[in-house]
Amino acid sequence: MKKNIFLSSIPVNSILMTSKNNSKTIVIGITGSIAAYKAADIVSQLRQRGYEIFVVMTHGAKNFITPLTLQTLSRNPVLHDLSEEGAPSETSWHPGHIELADRADLLLVAPATASAIARLAHGFADDALSAVALATRAPLVIAPAMNGKMWDHPATQENILRLRKRGAEFIGPASGMLACGYEGSGRLIESSAIIDHVEKLLSKK
Repeated sequence: MKKNIFLSSIPVNSILMTSKNNSKTIVIGITGSIAAYKAADIVSQLRQRGYEIFVVMTHGAKNFITPLTLQTLSRNPVLHDLSEEGAPSETSWHPGHIELADRADLLLVAPATASAIARLAHGFADDALSAVALATRAPLVIAPAMNGKMWDHPATQENILRLRKRGAEFIGPASGMLACGYEGSGRLIESSAIIDHVEKLLSKK
């Protein structure tokens, strides 16, 4: 007997098949930053504006916000573990993360930690988010969130340059008081700025 692809206990293939044809699909990657809770507002607002939203979480992101919260706000299953995908369904032979990669009109990573940026820059694909990012050909928008010293470190700046050369767009970070107690660059930029940037990009497609 064939199994469906299960993401948060809902078969992703059946969800993708029923998505509205006239709405654009945004895949939102959430990484293990304390700013991850702000992603809930981004997901909610983009969903209210009529976009089809799918969330992909890293393992670390689940320490700050639950998949159930994001599943409820996006009204779609949340992918957070490749090992839970199961076998391809009867309607599609593609694994779930490839389905999302193919369907995406835009991939937004918000918040993006220094570690996540490094993984994206070097093409790792051993977790759900990095696998989707490597497989998709959709535009990539990255909203960083990290300690200011980590942001300024040459390794991080080299990774940013590498991604920009490939066409990735960065929005932020903002400056101010950081969760670590330092003041400087590294705060996740305001949700409204991220949403405006995403809508401008999608309006060109």
